This record gives sequence, C-alpha cells and structure tokens, in this order.
Amino acid sequence: MLKEIHNYLSLTKSIATAGQPSEGQIAAIAENGYEVVVNLGLADAEYALDNEEAVVRAHGMQYIHLPVIWERPTHSDLEQFFMVMETNKNKKMFVHCAANMRVSVFMALYRVLRLGWSEEKAFEQVKRIWVPNDVWQTFIDEILEQDNSDS
Repeated sequence: MLKEIHNYLSLTKSIATAGQPSEGQIAAIAENGYEVVVNLGLADAEYALDNEEAVVRAHGMQYIHLPVIWERPTHSDLEQFFMVMETNKNKKMFVHCAANMRVSVFMALYRVLRLGWSEEKAFEQVKRIWVPNDVWQTFIDEILEQDNSDS
C-alpha cells in the first residue's frame, strides 16, 4: 500500500518520502514500522488530511509538522528540517508534503550539506519527482552557494 502513496520513494531502510498520504495509508506506514511522520505541507491546504496529527498518533507514531510555504521556502525551514532529521536519525522516518516536491529538495540538500553527498547524486531523487520551478531552483542555488562560501 505504501507504493500507492503519491510519489512514494523508499530512500533507505529507515527513510521514505512521498506526497500526502490518506488515513488508510497512514495505517500502512505504521504497519511498516515507521516511528516518525514528518509533514512539510500546510495543515489548512485543500490536499491536507484533516486531523493528520491525531491519526498519526493513534497509530503510535510521533508526528512532526514543519509547514513550508510553497512559494517561500526559507533557510530557517531547512535548518528546522535538518534538526528534525538529525534528532531522529536512529528512527524509521516517513517524510511527506503535498506531492514530495518540497521534501525531495529538502532531502537532497540534507544529503549534500549534512551527509556529504555529491550534488549530482543527491538530486537524482528530485529528478524522479520533478524539475524545480524558478522559486525552488533559486532557493537551492542560494543554499548551495551560501554553503560553498562558508566552506
């Protein structure tokens, strides 16, 4: 059932990403041993699942909501995401947004900036989902440029 979630990708044994899961799919996420659900989507968007936090918690998982405004991703959003990933690195995590676009970019940047992956390798999974639009490509470029100037 996990593969039925929009744009589902299993990245590692302990990390999967996807678009918005349904209530039934959240049950499947729990059944597959995930311990933490991270949502980068907006709670009040039309695609959002009503009471997602309650549904996730009812299945015994931790819920973390880091809403990222589609038109305005920020460095602060990314830093919060990095902190969540590092805090929960020993747990099985399911990370989603509306369509796995926000998440795919944040995961790629995490892999480059925190795990030392090459940009080419890290952004392979982004290309499986989408080609970042101008807003997101500018965000990616700014983050990577800032990191290169910090090095």
